Formats: sequence, C-alpha cells, structure tokens
Amino acid sequence: MTSSVLDQPVKARTFQGVSTRRRITDNVATVLVSLSVLVALVPLVWVLYSVVSKGIGAVTSSTWWFNSQSGMTAFAAGGGAYHAIVGTLLQGLVCAVISIPVGVFVGIYLVEYGGGTRMGRITTFMVDILTGVPSIVAALFIYALWVATFGFQRSGFAVSLALVLLMIPVIVRSTEEMLRIVPMDLREASYALGVPKWKTIVRIVIPTALSGIVTGIMLALARVMGETAPLLILVGYAQAINFDMFGGFMGSLPGMMYDQTSAGAGANPVPTDRLWGAALTLIVLIAILNIAARFVAKFFAPKKV
Repeated sequence: MTSSVLDQPVKARTFQGVSTRRRITDNVATVLVSLSVLVALVPLVWVLYSVVSKGIGAVTSSTWWFNSQSGMTAFAAGGGAYHAIVGTLLQGLVCAVISIPVGVFVGIYLVEYGGGTRMGRITTFMVDILTGVPSIVAALFIYALWVATFGFQRSGFAVSLALVLLMIPVIVRSTEEMLRIVPMDLREASYALGVPKWKTIVRIVIPTALSGIVTGIMLALARVMGETAPLLILVGYAQAINFDMFGGFMGSLPGMMYDQTSAGAGANPVPTDRLWGAALTLIVLIAILNIAARFVAKFFAPKKV
C-alpha cells in the first residue's frame, strides 16, 4: 500500500510540494526579519555601552549613592547623586500611587463594562488624545491649574501631577490589551457557576492578565521617570536633599543631567562624569524596578495545575 504524505516524518514533509518561489520568499523573509532585529539591537547596545563605559566611574564611587551635591561647585570633584535619587523616587512614587489605580480601573471599565457605550467611546477618545500629549504641554497645564489658578507653589508634587497625565494613558492601554486576551471562556464558565461579575473580574480575569498589566505599569513608570520638561517648569533643581513634596526645589536625576549640561559637561571632565553617572543611575533604577515587577507578576500569576 502506498504511504500517504501524512505517514511520513515531519522533517521529510517539510516544504514537500511547495514551489521554489515560496521557498525563496520564506528564506528572504526570514533573513529580512533577522536583519531587522540586528539593526534594532545596534543602537540599543551602543547606547548601553556608551552610558556604562562613561558613567561607571562615578557610579562605583563610595560617595555617589550616599552624598548629595550640596556645597559642590561645577568644577570641584566629589559629591554624589543621593539627592537626585531621592527626588526621582519620591516623584515617581507619588505619580504611581495616583496613576496605577486610575489607569487600571479605567482599563477594566472599557473592557468589561463600557464596550459599545457612549461613555466608553468618549473615554477611549480622551485616552487616545492623552497618549499623544507632549510632556511640556502636560507641565504647562499643571502650571496653569496648580500654580497660576490655585496659587500653590512650584513643587515636586506638581511634577508628579504632570507625570500622572503622561502615565495614565499608557497604563489604560496596556491594561485594556491584557484584559482582552483573557479567554472569554473563563468568564462564561465563572458566570455559569453563579459567580458575580465583579468577583469574576477580581478573582479570575485580573490574576490571569496580571503579568502583562504589571509589565505595562513598569513601562509607563520608566517613561515618566526620565521626563525633563515637567521638572524645568514645575520645580527648580536643588543640589541638597529635599523630602518635602509640597515646597522647595527638589533634585532629580533628569534635572541633575540638565544641570550638569548647563555647568559645562563635555568641556569639563567633572560635570561630564556627573552627567554620565546620573544617566547610568537612572537606567539602573529603571532596570531594578522592571526586574522586581517581573518577580511580582510571576508570584501573583495563576499557577499551572
């Protein structure tokens, strides 16, 4: 009896009966995709190498992580980035505390409740607009509202409010996409067992999509932590440590980089080393947050039976 094609081993049937033109097309597409990956990796590796090689000297200093630039001049070596690290973390923390609940709840509403409704369409439209708003526009809006209208002073909290406008739409979009890929069968099985909708969302839908939601949150936080425009408009740069989010100038890593650029970075080795050190420190902080988020997402992800 003549064996059929399905009876042959998988490797033996690879490309069997496929025209030469389709094989060539497949090989060309594979090569182009591989080259695209290499082209995308070149600038990434180049940037990382430049930042690490030029900033490692400052970061490995014993005073970098525990001292500020208080009393230091642009041409006097020494001091550290403690004040800038504290300011960046405080501003990012306040921004995250406000943005994460709002962004996640809006994403849940759009997927689970607002689909097809008028409010859902309006919310989606507004999120799309916020996604494309430049950081300087968000900073100017907060300045006009918080400082000019309400009369509050420029502060780190005002910076956090501007960062909220930039962070919320990213969280909403990532939450939406992660919730949409949760199989509808899980929801229907839960409803069939008599579980209320809100409990289905809390106990089944969100845990299933939690890994992707956390990843989207960390990407949004990484984006806003490197913004400079809100810092320039809403708070001045301070070389000393300031824990008060509602008053006084406050240091930050992006602000420190801008300050060292104004102090002659590129022409003088001292501000140049501080500039690259601040850049590397910001990358390290973002990397630590992303790694921590992966562990958190893996811990809370649904367990495979």
